[in-house]
Amino acid sequence: MSDEANGATGRFYLYTRYERFWHWLQAALILGLLATGFEVHGTFSWLGYKRAVAFHSALGVTWLAAFAFFAFWVATTGEWKQYVPTTKKMFEVMRFYAYGIFSGQPHPCPKTPDAKHNPLQRLTYLALAALLLPFMMATGLLYYVYNDWAALGLGGLSLSAVALVHLIGAFAILAFLVVHIYMTTTGHSLLAHVKAMVTGWEETQAEKPADWEKRTT
Repeated sequence: MSDEANGATGRFYLYTRYERFWHWLQAALILGLLATGFEVHGTFSWLGYKRAVAFHSALGVTWLAAFAFFAFWVATTGEWKQYVPTTKKMFEVMRFYAYGIFSGQPHPCPKTPDAKHNPLQRLTYLALAALLLPFMMATGLLYYVYNDWAALGLGGLSLSAVALVHLIGAFAILAFLVVHIYMTTTGHSLLAHVKAMVTGWEETQAEKPADWEKRTT
């Protein structure tokens, strides 16, 4: 039976050029920030302390600017709807990742242009974009302007406390990164999801939206 006959598309164009650019740019920035940040904390030696601090600061400012543009893009294109939390099929998705995925069951929430993220992903990405990343940027900025704390009326802050919470946030991002990389291997093939984030096309068996042609041209 053909894809058209059974209501499946076979391939969806899900990720625009900007989404793919932002994804890989953010990945590179986060990896660079983690590497230089842990070197600053003395975990290993690579660039040297002074250069690690300089690179970490430059990457942080770049990330802040890129994130601001991403927030503007999400707000003006309507893509913010992709991150609205929902409980619809939440338990089905949880069961799928708990054991269904290991027995070859189909995903209960196949991706479509209007719903690129399942309920668990929506909650995770929303928490990441609205809470964890802004938290890391705010604490990072405090680090960045440390010499001006007194002039800014922040003299009562503790550098060690800011350093600690920033480090905890870094470990949270690292944990997300490990899980995220694992999840990219759970497609119909080992690199299917990675390929989709390179080409924009994702293979799926979701029903075709009414405005399919409009969305894929």
